[in-house]
Amino acid sequence: MERFDYVIVGGGSAGCVLAHRLSAVSSVRVALIEAGVDTPPGAEPAEILDSYPMPVFCGDTYIWPDLKARATRQAAPRVYEQGRVMGGGSSINVQSANRGLPRDYDDWAANGAPGWAWRDVLPYFCKLECDENFPQSALHGSEGPIAIRRIMPEDWPPFCHAFADGLRANGFPTLQDQNGEFGDGLFPGAFSNRHDKRVSAAAGYLDAPTRKRSNLSIYAQLRVERIVMDGAAAQGVIAVAENGERLRFDAGEVVLCAGALQSPALLMRAGIGEQGALASLGIECVVNLLGVGRNLQDHPSLTFCHFLERGFRMPLARRRASMTAARFTSGVVDCEASDLYLSSATRAAWHALGNRLGLFFLWCNRPYSRGHVQLVSPDPAVAPHVELNLLDDERDLARLAAGVRMLAKVVAASGLSQDQRDFFPATFSPRVKALSRVGKSNAMLTSLASLLLDTPAPIRRVLIERFFSRGQQMAALLVDEHILHDFIRANVFGVWHASGTCRMGEAGERSAVTDTEGRVHGAQRLRVVDASLMPRLPSANTNIPTIMIAEKIADAMVMKRCQRGERDTVPTAASPC
Repeated sequence: MERFDYVIVGGGSAGCVLAHRLSAVSSVRVALIEAGVDTPPGAEPAEILDSYPMPVFCGDTYIWPDLKARATRQAAPRVYEQGRVMGGGSSINVQSANRGLPRDYDDWAANGAPGWAWRDVLPYFCKLECDENFPQSALHGSEGPIAIRRIMPEDWPPFCHAFADGLRANGFPTLQDQNGEFGDGLFPGAFSNRHDKRVSAAAGYLDAPTRKRSNLSIYAQLRVERIVMDGAAAQGVIAVAENGERLRFDAGEVVLCAGALQSPALLMRAGIGEQGALASLGIECVVNLLGVGRNLQDHPSLTFCHFLERGFRMPLARRRASMTAARFTSGVVDCEASDLYLSSATRAAWHALGNRLGLFFLWCNRPYSRGHVQLVSPDPAVAPHVELNLLDDERDLARLAAGVRMLAKVVAASGLSQDQRDFFPATFSPRVKALSRVGKSNAMLTSLASLLLDTPAPIRRVLIERFFSRGQQMAALLVDEHILHDFIRANVFGVWHASGTCRMGEAGERSAVTDTEGRVHGAQRLRVVDASLMPRLPSANTNIPTIMIAEKIADAMVMKRCQRGERDTVPTAASPC
């Protein structure tokens, strides 16, 4: 048994930030515990470093294979890919470095999280980044651990130019910086990447000098089973190694950075949650908090593909496939501006078949629907039950429908094809995901299938309808609102941006779980720092906002130790850009 000042549970984006910032105070002992493998500098797996993320995402090596979620109340549970590797989601995601919009954070501050308005969080967005395109901008940082860059239009392949042409033809203005220009428009997407290699939170924050600190202990392939509680006070954690050995870590404070699905599950197993639900599982309630596991949000999403003629295909040797994106307004009554997001990729998969298909992602910003996470067993080996409930609010359905109609107009004006049948609905079904696993057999199978796509158009379209679109044609979706809505209900999915399940808010507020520094209401020596804290999902991928959250809370934690005279290293506080 060892004792640490801080035991951080989860080596994802937030956990890496906290390990780096807290251990900068050399008198503080920090333990970082990650269930997945480590990725130390110089030994990162090639598939994680790759600018093209889908091979690592479609495998099960770096995710929780038993963690499933239902997209809607009618849908069957499906694997919900959450990172189980050092760096967490930042090691397997598409590397999007999207902050969102100022209104997202002003809304947090106005609804129970004072101190989290745009003016409060901007310094921490700047602190985390090294922006390669706008280093002198008043809105960007140039010295942070996370490299951020864009592929500018002069370097776009033909597919991206065609997509941009379609957007402009439909009135979209051109923006240069999605993180500094906040209206509707098309733009080169920002992503966390340097020298065509992924920059994960592990790479940025757990660099070689950080790992050499004698006061930082990093444990990989060690799964935390439970928080050790003494009444309402956290004492440490019990973790289990792959060989079954159990280890206890005593802590001055336990910090949960396990993500929006695992962090609330750990709280509930520790007796922190809704009393009746815990009692039904035989768990003694030590803190009755109704909000634990509630308020779950994800961006309701759809995918579409377009067959690419030879002139629009990108060589497989060019790894970065996603370069161009857009924000736009649905026009649905009582909904906000810039409430839809659309991104494109010049390759739908890693193989020859995927290289013949362009990909479009459409999602709703700031969804209105809410889901939940709940335990089905006190056994830590049993994954929690996850209900995303993506379309519970009809406004999300209506906005996706508006987005589909706009995407169809964009594609029609893009010049990608003269035949609308080359544009079709797609899905990340289990069958598609299985075909996307990297391996010789899949490479051979997809190579043969790719040759079939290059056959005459009538044969190609039969293949597409049978194997990709399940017989759905865009023309039918666009002429009948009922058919379109049924399609959306059957195909909507979460885009892996789970958040909100331990939301910040005032003590006594029914749905609040933590205060504005992540401290769990009613508990002692226990904190949550990850996407769980978000009161409302921002208009962005969650990785960069999660790193920002960790930077801001780490700064507050270190400053409090400084005020108590416990420091011997000056913290690197955020400053305006």
